[in-house]
Amino acid sequence: MADESAAERPDVEQEEEEEGGPVKSFLEHLEDLRWVLIKSVVALGVAMLVCLIAGNHVVDILRRPLAKARVSYPGTNQVVTVRFGTNVLGVYTLTAAQQEAFRLGTNRFLAVHLEPAMVGTNAVLTWRVEDDPRLAETAEKMRVELLNLSPASGFFVAFQVAFYGGLVLAAPFIFYFVAAFVFPALKMKEKYYVYRGLVFGVGLFLIGVAFCYFALMPVALAASQVYSQWLGFSAYQWKADEYISFVSKFMLGMGIGFEMPVVILTLVKIGVLNYHILAKGRRYMIVINLVLGAVLTTPEVITQVIMFIPLQFLYEVSIWVAWWWERQEKKREAAAAVPART
Repeated sequence: MADESAAERPDVEQEEEEEGGPVKSFLEHLEDLRWVLIKSVVALGVAMLVCLIAGNHVVDILRRPLAKARVSYPGTNQVVTVRFGTNVLGVYTLTAAQQEAFRLGTNRFLAVHLEPAMVGTNAVLTWRVEDDPRLAETAEKMRVELLNLSPASGFFVAFQVAFYGGLVLAAPFIFYFVAAFVFPALKMKEKYYVYRGLVFGVGLFLIGVAFCYFALMPVALAASQVYSQWLGFSAYQWKADEYISFVSKFMLGMGIGFEMPVVILTLVKIGVLNYHILAKGRRYMIVINLVLGAVLTTPEVITQVIMFIPLQFLYEVSIWVAWWWERQEKKREAAAAVPART
């Protein structure tokens, strides 16, 4: 009996290793999927309602990268900030001929204050030149006004704010509902690596969003304005709905992009991918990352490249980690084979 139970133990251990969820019929799986969709929609609806009520605060958060963006002025021409009272009318780079005609001084960054004055009985508009060195910081700030250009635009902007903000708030709940539906079908080994991937995945998603929000977004916004001005178009007024959509998609796309190493390395651990497959797929990932940069950002080269570089870098890191794992595995196999030969 002892020998029989010992012989049966490997089968029991193998059964536990291959254990999945309870066996259900196709209709039962459809019913579970229906409840996953219902709960996900309810979670998204509640989160959207919260973001709609706090819409002004969400908009303030999304406007912060615009306030932090800086515009550079190449060359040596004077940069003049024109003010009327407390209002900034614009920032202009003078040509050599304009500098010679106006003779505003020798400092590169200047402020011209337009002020009313009385000359006899006539009211005229005069200017006063200010050449404070601190004006350089003021001139480099992006001054873009977000506009709603139709009566219904405000409602569309509010819906966008609620949708994107609600998607972020509801994402953990939606993911939990989907995981509860999928995980029972996984084997024990697969569950182990997926759980580990989830822990790192949440952290990488937040890092990706923060990296985009604090580092990439101000650069992308400044580059967008400079690119428009280079083409000869004014870039001091933007449509609010397009700005909200651009910022939200850029941050969500970067957060999802930072999940790529977790997904790839989890598939490597499970056995679906390996180093050689990843190395051969490098050329395809270059194209995919460029397409993602085009879809998730504005259709111009600068922001696409800004998004492409970190995504491709993360893919290269994933290839290196997969190579390291395979190398370590081969060393362990070689070490285990030495006692067997002796």
